[in-house]
Amino acid sequence: AAATLLLDDALTKMIHRDGSKGSKHSKRLGLLPRGSHSCFGDFPADLAPQAWSVMKKEGAAALARSASAPGLSAPALSKSSAAQLTRATEGAMHVPFAGLGGRSRGLPAPPARAGSTRRRPLPPSEFRKFYDRGDLPIQVFHGAVGGKIAWKVDIEKLDYHHYLPIFFDGAREQEDPYRFLAVQGTYDMLEKGGPKILPVVPQLIIPIKTAMNTRSPVVMCTMLKIIQALVTSADMIGEALVPYYRQILPVFNIFKNNNLDLGDGVEFSQRKRLNLGDLIMETLEMLETYGGEDAFINIKYMIPTYESCIHA
Repeated sequence: AAATLLLDDALTKMIHRDGSKGSKHSKRLGLLPRGSHSCFGDFPADLAPQAWSVMKKEGAAALARSASAPGLSAPALSKSSAAQLTRATEGAMHVPFAGLGGRSRGLPAPPARAGSTRRRPLPPSEFRKFYDRGDLPIQVFHGAVGGKIAWKVDIEKLDYHHYLPIFFDGAREQEDPYRFLAVQGTYDMLEKGGPKILPVVPQLIIPIKTAMNTRSPVVMCTMLKIIQALVTSADMIGEALVPYYRQILPVFNIFKNNNLDLGDGVEFSQRKRLNLGDLIMETLEMLETYGGEDAFINIKYMIPTYESCIHA
């Protein structure tokens, strides 16, 4: 799975040669965290002002308030909408007859987009910090066949309470080697964890929720595949996830129908398992299958349009 992400990145670079889909462009928009200036950390601001003024500028601004919010003044709206508002109605959007003074109310500004599917900035993970300072017992295996990790200790001897949440937190990274090591390391630990995984489930909810809340399709697809591997990795994990559906399922409900209507065309993302709508449905069905008798009613509470794959 981690090696597939590397191949997809290489293919994206070949298709979009202008760099519009690369990590550098996302960093300029403030969607990806910027790394350190060097392997020893950031340069002092007084000794290297160019590094701070150009390379580490502030990212994109936060999400704007809705135009229908009470008390929203005209400068916060678009220029065309603000020009149509009179001085008497500034600061009193959508409040009828507020200080008109005989003047025309003009045209009300349209409500802004809610932005529920808009991509959020990716917060830096704990995995990045631990890996940069050499606290993780892993390294990339540079062999003839890629896609492997060289573990410095046996996976069965690891403290899962400490390491597994760190690897889950790093699964939202979009830069290598952080993403490759975190994703592949997560699969390796889930494969050989056995009964050591179940007690750690409550610590995995925050990393899962953080990754899903980024609204990034690539990050969400990666985390959905990890959730499927988590549910099937050991007994009783599906039941242990049921109390946390309220934390992890709201984003599922937003992107549940995220599919393209291509007619008789071919959706190649289905072959690569990168179709977000299909992955969400697969994950929900696995959560219901392995979640016990209370799984369906809890999924139905958070996602009203979900239909059971077990109950006819």
